[in-house]
Amino acid sequence: MSDKARIGVIGAGWWAVVNHLPVLAGFEDCEVVAVNRLGAEELAAVKEAFAVPHAFEDYRAMLDTVPMDGVVVASPHTLHFEHAMAALDKGCHVLVEKPMTTTAADARALVDRAAEVDRQIVVAYGWNFRPMIEEARRLAPGVGEVEHVVLHMANALEDLFAGQPMLETEGAMFRPPPSTWADPARAGGFGWGQLVHALGLLFRVVDGLEPAEVFALTGQSPANVDYYDAAAVRFADGGTASLSGAATLPKGEPVQIDLKVFGSEGMLLFDIERARVELRRRDGTGETVTLAPDAGAYECVGPLRALVDLSLGRPTVNPASGIVGMRAVEVLDALYRSASSGRMEAV
Repeated sequence: MSDKARIGVIGAGWWAVVNHLPVLAGFEDCEVVAVNRLGAEELAAVKEAFAVPHAFEDYRAMLDTVPMDGVVVASPHTLHFEHAMAALDKGCHVLVEKPMTTTAADARALVDRAAEVDRQIVVAYGWNFRPMIEEARRLAPGVGEVEHVVLHMANALEDLFAGQPMLETEGAMFRPPPSTWADPARAGGFGWGQLVHALGLLFRVVDGLEPAEVFALTGQSPANVDYYDAAAVRFADGGTASLSGAATLPKGEPVQIDLKVFGSEGMLLFDIERARVELRRRDGTGETVTLAPDAGAYECVGPLRALVDLSLGRPTVNPASGIVGMRAVEVLDALYRSASSGRMEAV
């Protein structure tokens, strides 16, 4: 094993250039050996900007010709399955941008393949890598048997899901394309684009939840993707959940993820906006975790750090595993089917 992890990037668009490539360049124990994206001119610009030795428009050629230990998949949502599966087939650990896939069947297939080749999937759920998430996970068993969950997420991305240029990306090398974020035929919308983060957080904090069926309503943006999501979920053990999502916070407002878990012995309160983690039990006991005001900030480095450590064979905690990613996709797959059919849909 080399002392440096060899990492490739499939889909060097807006977020890969803004985050993944600069973060990887700052790690002394890894090297980005190859990069992929469509567009010869744009590919050449990325190759030069980050001094990557190999660049390909065809990701298959990249995987076939450049030895790699790990691969970052940051392509459009509907291509995640194809690209992640190809990387696993080459024996690489994989970091997949969220959503891990856009169908439950594909998510299950990825998890199965990763187990077959003894490799791990890391889903880029940045909040899952914050210490306050682990504090919530530590306290969660104190609620007893989970009976009901309330999960809400909102942020200021009205422009993105309307198919307009995202204000915060002005001046970036690339900007998020409407074809990814605001096309209903290509898994655009707030659920796939953002609520998936909150679901990934939920399935990390609370072990053992298995979604069974979902009923959902959505409110549409001018591009006819969801601005708003409202859903009821039933879990396999009979517990329930209420999900809420909104893309239309005013610009400048902090992201909201608010989780409440009600159980047979108490409740867990979690809130990234107010940096709160608190357990309140029916027997009068509980715990409030002391947190810094910025404890709920998004974590950009942790997922990539995990990929590099896994690629080097180091013992690594993966708080955004393929199983966590799969559960989130299962909920969203059923949510969108329900919003279309008007019926409760099985996961």
